[in-house]
Amino acid sequence: MAAKLLDGSVKVFGDTPVLCGHRGSGRGHEENTLPSFEAAVAAGLRWVEVDARATADGVLVARHDPDLEDGRSVAALPAAETGLMRVDDLFEALPEEVAINVEVKSALEDALRPREDTTAALVASLVARHSRHVLVTSFDPAALLIVRELRPSAAVGLLTWIRFPLRKAIPAARHLGADVVAAHVESFPPEAATPVRVAHEAGLEVAAWCPVPEERDALLEAGVDCLVIDDVTASAAAGEPARQRSA
Repeated sequence: MAAKLLDGSVKVFGDTPVLCGHRGSGRGHEENTLPSFEAAVAAGLRWVEVDARATADGVLVARHDPDLEDGRSVAALPAAETGLMRVDDLFEALPEEVAINVEVKSALEDALRPREDTTAALVASLVARHSRHVLVTSFDPAALLIVRELRPSAAVGLLTWIRFPLRKAIPAARHLGADVVAAHVESFPPEAATPVRVAHEAGLEVAAWCPVPEERDALLEAGVDCLVIDDVTASAAAGEPARQRSA
């Protein structure tokens, strides 16, 4: 049986807490590349996070920034010219039991694209093509709505900016219909147990992104479900939680 939240809904992260590799395995590997993701899996993680951007020919590639190192825009180039990994290829390469958090990187160009051609719509199509467990997150609330329109069963999570207060993020995520609220570590107050409890009672799971090792115990004690980390190999070696999602 899958684990459940206080409101009885099935949990996205399953048997919590879990570690999720931020753009792969973090330090020591180039982010958003297949070797980085493979290193995270080899370290024992069953969750990884990848950034998804749309190219000029409608292909999702793994890239955090909107531009390449040479200044060219990812959105203005065909996928073959970017030299970036296709997100579809990542889905094919990783073991099926590894869950993937796809972050929708909405671009300025999405404002001019038809709704069905936006980055979010491409991510919804990606989720529909694959059977693995996926969480779609974004800082763009509209992207989450588009994903849900096109793929109603998709698990979605609202990402919030650095130091964005949980007292605003949790109700926003709840009333957007999200499953997860994913906040930067600096958004958590010293007494984080109360907002985390409220999130759980509202049917949300809680992720914290980019905590350093000395911050993690307090977050776990507060009940945070997922830590999105940048130092996967060191964390796995230290025995931090990296549980596989429940079936």
